[in-house]
Amino acid sequence: MNLETVMQELEALGKERMKKMYISNGAHEPLFGVATGAMKPIAKKIKINQPLAEELYATGNYDAMYFAGIIADPNAMTESDYDRWIDAAYFYMLSDYVVAVTLSESEIAQDVADKWIASGEELRMSAGWSCYCWLLGNRKDVEFSETKISSMLDTVKNTIHDSPERTKSAMNNFIYTVGTSYLPLHEKAVETSLAVGIVEIKRDNKKSSHLNAYENIQKQVDKGKIGFKRKYVRC
Repeated sequence: MNLETVMQELEALGKERMKKMYISNGAHEPLFGVATGAMKPIAKKIKINQPLAEELYATGNYDAMYFAGIIADPNAMTESDYDRWIDAAYFYMLSDYVVAVTLSESEIAQDVADKWIASGEELRMSAGWSCYCWLLGNRKDVEFSETKISSMLDTVKNTIHDSPERTKSAMNNFIYTVGTSYLPLHEKAVETSLAVGIVEIKRDNKKSSHLNAYENIQKQVDKGKIGFKRKYVRC
């Protein structure tokens, strides 16, 4: 399949309702409004195809960019490739659910995510923290430095309330993910969640949302799901 045929298939799967939902979350034209689950049959046909992924991502079409993440080859991408992708990720559903997810399956994930977290740019920071969430929820605990993750929890505790909105959301999710998926620091994540308290996320033209990592960690404790790891990150 080439770029033209994939774009035609995606367009045929577009739904006005999904399109409106994506736009309400920050997407803009061009986009078709394809449900992510509806992309699976095309992904099965293509499997992994980095050159096609690059072509799709470059279209600027939200659905094509999302699909690019599904068929990308994470380890074929260099740091500059990831920087190029994050530069084009114009809202959080691309930064956190396409670029961060693809990066999390690469060998350079932590190095790139660390630089993004230190960047001071909202969506880069958000993608960096989100990448760690995907990593911690999938990889074995021994693949991480406990000292480093502990220090990251301290950073969240000290800076979350003064961070940009999308970054706040990803940082809050980081506390939750450490608390549920990284056993060595479960207790510290619980303490951090209590110290941080409720995190308010302000959104344009919408009511603020309020996040509570402590409550969400406790729900997983009650279900006996502490230490949970996903088998796969990408769908």
